[in-house]
Amino acid sequence: MANNNERANAADALFVKVDPPSSHSSYKRSPPSNVLGEQIRVVSGCAANILSSIGIIFLNKYIFSHCQIKTMTLTAIQMAFTTLGLIICLKMNTFVRKSVPLMKVLPLAIAFCAFVVFTNLSLEHNTIGTYQLFKVLTTPVVALISWQYYKTKYSRMVIATLIPVVIGVCTHSVNDIKLSIFGTVIAAIGVIAASLYQVWVGERLKELDMNSQQLLFYQAPLSAILLVPCILLMESFPSYKTSKEQQAAFLAVVASGIVAFVVNLSVYWVIKNTSALTYNMIGHMKTVSILVGGFVLFQDNLNFKQFLGILLTLFGLFAYTFVKMGEQNQLPCKRWNTNPTNSIV
Repeated sequence: MANNNERANAADALFVKVDPPSSHSSYKRSPPSNVLGEQIRVVSGCAANILSSIGIIFLNKYIFSHCQIKTMTLTAIQMAFTTLGLIICLKMNTFVRKSVPLMKVLPLAIAFCAFVVFTNLSLEHNTIGTYQLFKVLTTPVVALISWQYYKTKYSRMVIATLIPVVIGVCTHSVNDIKLSIFGTVIAAIGVIAASLYQVWVGERLKELDMNSQQLLFYQAPLSAILLVPCILLMESFPSYKTSKEQQAAFLAVVASGIVAFVVNLSVYWVIKNTSALTYNMIGHMKTVSILVGGFVLFQDNLNFKQFLGILLTLFGLFAYTFVKMGEQNQLPCKRWNTNPTNSIV
């Protein structure tokens, strides 16, 4: 059960993306109605991402357990569904196609494929605990890349809120850590690829002045095509004994493709409207939601260590939200709002 959950989480991580770096260039207080409307819009987008991501986890878990379809194959299929959905949206005039050089999008697609391949290799060649440990490292690595190479500024309070989140996730998710040279190398490459992909999504959205649909319109088909050689080398195709099994697999894959379309769009939207670091925090919230949901709905075991880790993670998440809202002058009490320009690093 635990192993299946981790593999499902790995599939969920494939959609993982992060927001464009934000700056502290403006902290003027917006009219209350505008602030409330913006908050509702952001919360709705984040909620759509969380719900669809949790849905894709359970769909992927079913497919991996019953349909003989591997992760990279499923990811390529889901990116193909995303491409088809975007073509339909284009025909319905929900967005305007914007021409960009493919070389601008190709590094993004390569980073995505490297993320998918090395994340799955890490899960295959490392223990679950080691896999989770490196997965958690994505949060500080994203912050480091954004700060070092893209001049994103973080206040000391924001950095401080990362500590209980990382410790909490390690506490409730990381067990049986065993390091090997090969396993460590591929896990580290997976972390770097995931972090670069998440940061680059935000940078490309800003640099090319594109919305989520416009950028995903190019990245999704490129990623699907680039994954094909990896699938042929590393995965096998399913074989079904009865037509009933084949039909069930077909319906499950179609359902996952539709939900993946929603996940990918919401990920890009959240990335564009918040930040890479914020999206990482949302990812940790999804992990906690799955653990708590399993305990409440399915009576999964939840020991004291996991309970303590969940509390630490939630404390860090709420602290991060409180600090970010205070820095943007969006808290209801004016005394709680702060200008971070005096304490940025």
